[in-house]
Amino acid sequence: MAAASVAGCAGGTSPGHAPPVAMRTGNFTSRFRPQEPTGWSMALPESAGGTPPGSLPVALFLHGAHADHRMVFEDLDAAQVLAQHMARGGAPFAIAAVDGGETWWHRRASGTDTQSMLVEEFLPLLAGQGVDTGRLALFGLSMGGFGALLLAARHRLPGLRAVAAMSPAVWSQYDPGRSDNFDSAADFAANDVFALRPKLEPLPKRIDCGTADSLLFSVQDYVKDLPGEHEGGFQSGGHDSGYWRSILPDVVGFLGRNLA
Repeated sequence: MAAASVAGCAGGTSPGHAPPVAMRTGNFTSRFRPQEPTGWSMALPESAGGTPPGSLPVALFLHGAHADHRMVFEDLDAAQVLAQHMARGGAPFAIAAVDGGETWWHRRASGTDTQSMLVEEFLPLLAGQGVDTGRLALFGLSMGGFGALLLAARHRLPGLRAVAAMSPAVWSQYDPGRSDNFDSAADFAANDVFALRPKLEPLPKRIDCGTADSLLFSVQDYVKDLPGEHEGGFQSGGHDSGYWRSILPDVVGFLGRNLA
């Protein structure tokens, strides 16, 4: 069962020219990660009357390791960034995030399958919250950047219109010294985002990484042979919230243009 609540609003830079952004939060029990409640948050633009203006498109955020659904709103101020985007004339959309634990957003030997949780449970929940999950974008950072690229390449979301990855944790080769991200060489091969790059050719894409990030060379390697047009780049910064806050307005703008 899902539980939800409404708490707080974020105003834009030009009050009266953009709808306020309300926060909704809740939790549900997932059959794909039944060990603990799965929390979620959503920033939802409201109409002047305080109700959602029809069915808005939604951008789904996937968090990084050692974080949860609150990270994009509490650490990166995504609701305020969204309000500022609309105040500048950007098309309104919702931003939603959900707990994925440390699973790297794919099926694991433990029995968890957070990718299926996203597709089969969280998106239907969001549809019940007044957003249009047939007009969808994905974005994420670090572990979640990897997860967003992987899910986008899987073509499990018919309404997907764009994907963005901030400092995505991507590697071209399996590292047997790590077990947090893949269970085995076979698991790596089954979820190899480098091999899946051709699947992203027709989709609008944005990839960013800081030039002081330890992932820089791997991300550059990933982008080098990424087919089709893509945005983003390599800006000054590291693998931290300061860098992600600096690029989030441009990422939100990219998502808004493709969801409009």
